[in-house]
Amino acid sequence: MRRTGVRTALGAVLMALLAGAACTAEGSPKASASARIEVDKSTAFVDEPVRLRVTGLHPDERVTVTSRAVDRDGLAWSGRARYTADGDGVVDLSRRRPDSGTFQETDGMGLFWSMRPHKGEADESWFLPGAPTRRPSYEVRLSVRGGGREIAHRTVTRRWLADGVRHQRLTAADDPVDGLLFLPAPGAARKAPVLLFGGSEGGRGFDQEAALLASRGHPALSLCYFACEGKGRPKELRDIELEYFVRAARLLRSRSGDGSEKLAVMGASRGSEAAQLLAQYHPELVRDAVALAPGTRTVFAAAGSAENHVSWTRAGRPVRLDPIPLDRVRGTVLAVAGGKDRLWLSADAAASIAGRTNASGARHRALTYEGAGHGGVGVPYQASGRYVHDPATDQWVDLGGTPADDAEAKADSWPRIRSFLSR
Repeated sequence: MRRTGVRTALGAVLMALLAGAACTAEGSPKASASARIEVDKSTAFVDEPVRLRVTGLHPDERVTVTSRAVDRDGLAWSGRARYTADGDGVVDLSRRRPDSGTFQETDGMGLFWSMRPHKGEADESWFLPGAPTRRPSYEVRLSVRGGGREIAHRTVTRRWLADGVRHQRLTAADDPVDGLLFLPAPGAARKAPVLLFGGSEGGRGFDQEAALLASRGHPALSLCYFACEGKGRPKELRDIELEYFVRAARLLRSRSGDGSEKLAVMGASRGSEAAQLLAQYHPELVRDAVALAPGTRTVFAAAGSAENHVSWTRAGRPVRLDPIPLDRVRGTVLAVAGGKDRLWLSADAAASIAGRTNASGARHRALTYEGAGHGGVGVPYQASGRYVHDPATDQWVDLGGTPADDAEAKADSWPRIRSFLSR
């Protein structure tokens, strides 16, 4: 009996040693030699989700899946998630929650929006792949590690521009406005033209959205109205004439071809005020408006200026409406806001917009996302921070929300915006 007991004990020890040898540093069985990454679309527009699956793994094998991309300045960004394969040796990122990583919940696109820079503060960094006119696409390298080594990899391409989309730089010196015009490829079915502009950051911040819309058939003009690269426009957001936006809308309509009666405007943050004013005062020109992260007040003194300076003027006079009535709007104003916006109460403003009616008595609309902040609007699946630098005050401003909530809000709202503009 004693010899049998010894043999049994030795056998147990041997089995444990063999099991330990088969395990890897990942805490899983020996890494698969046949792992592969399956992607439903190896090339897709930036705002399109892709389905990622890792197959060929051992059942219950633990692996780490990573993403890597390089921004316009050559800085590397990466995301990471650790998974345990199912009983068939598969990890479906759209159906499986990561054990740990740069994102925490089940999200097939988590590896894209959760990327973090290899240098600098993640909360103060935004992934900027470069101007779509200079870099119409960029690559994301995906890899799978198991057993302390890479066992699979592949690259997916993210596109800003469809083949054949044309673009033209407009300057205040040579044209009526300062902006970047995108026109759909010849022969593409034309959709509503869209005029886009940002807020108090100044410059021309909506080139990417304009490029994506033009790739879907929308003639699109990304407009700068102050702090522009060229000369001829104000340096500060104050006393901006509404007539400037009217000139831009007319230029866009004249070059858009079909669909000119359906022109829409999209403005973000402070720019959402100008978008509403255009739809209200120029229904003969503008049908619909998209107000991204709108404010609770329509007009107030420009930041850092004397009280007698306002942001917007019309016919040479300050615009002092509070709120903008929106009762002359021919189409619909669609407001998109985050419930945790710390810059201002955009959710309250969106609710106020949705409570008003247009010229035909129909109510305007709002999309509100409880956990999102001021940055939870725009193109989805792009890594973004929580803080932005305000050059006027030389301070970092907290936009509120979390990267995960902002990503969820953008992934849901952007397709709805596109559908709204295409209806």
